[in-house]
Amino acid sequence: MQIKRQYIVDESNRRVAVQLDMETFAKIEEALEDVGLIRAMEEVHFNQDDDETLDLEQAQLFYRSQVARQ
Repeated sequence: MQIKRQYIVDESNRRVAVQLDMETFAKIEEALEDVGLIRAMEEVHFNQDDDETLDLEQAQLFYRSQVARQ
């Protein structure tokens, strides 16, 4: 993924922030959520004594509950 970014600089021309267009931000956010879902699925799977795994809907619910707790 190509990330188009614009830097915000201070009076000394040091980079202090980055600005992304909404499309790029949405792609990054989606990728992070995907990683979070994968980790949530793995965490629940490894914490169980049996071979039960979460389906996508269960993982999404679990992920949302974890995000809401933060």
